[in-house]
Amino acid sequence: MSELNRREDALIAREAAISARESELVTLFSELLKEKKQLENQQIQLENLISTVSRTNNPPASAPPRRTAAKKTQHPSNKATTAQNKQIQDDITILGGLEYIYLEPPGISLSARIDTGAQTSSLNALDMVEFERDGKPYIKFNILDPETNEKIEITRRVRGHTKIKKHKTESQRRPIVQLRVKLGNLDEQISFTLIDRSKFDQQVLIGRNFLRDLAVVDVSKEYTVSKSTRDSQQ
Repeated sequence: MSELNRREDALIAREAAISARESELVTLFSELLKEKKQLENQQIQLENLISTVSRTNNPPASAPPRRTAAKKTQHPSNKATTAQNKQIQDDITILGGLEYIYLEPPGISLSARIDTGAQTSSLNALDMVEFERDGKPYIKFNILDPETNEKIEITRRVRGHTKIKKHKTESQRRPIVQLRVKLGNLDEQISFTLIDRSKFDQQVLIGRNFLRDLAVVDVSKEYTVSKSTRDSQQ
């Protein structure tokens, strides 16, 4: 049994190291995008300055006709690569460390922490009760309406369970459900681990199972996307 616990601890440590490395890579990619944009702006300014100086030092005069340089032909493969890279950049959304998401059900907007270090998203769930319906596992739980602080009941099919091992405590078995998340132009049905997040400011944590291949996070920004409401979804 001790050998099994040792392997489990080693696996948890390895997953934590991988998550930390992925978070570093995502942050680095975000910084590279910003630096690339800054370099492009600096290049445009430099070209404009050179053009202005050239016109000042060499005013128009009767000069021999300028020879037209041969047009440089770009290799088709280079064109395809450039177009592909541009498409990838256009498809990736840059989000802040905090964003408003629209959660369906129950159809409300909630403040969410965007965390690239978390593999799976999690949702605050109170008064959880698991039961069976037609031989299939379901769970009933409550979340808090951020505007009224009243409880909203949600019933969802249980898609599985995950075990969370904490230091010096027994492993906790947590249910997993699927909910629809909208964040700006992103609209995905993803899995949530249900936990009690009452001690946190945000009821929702959005992890890599929503962000992967769709967005990068700039932690210096917050609420970059307009807040959605039930009326805006109709």
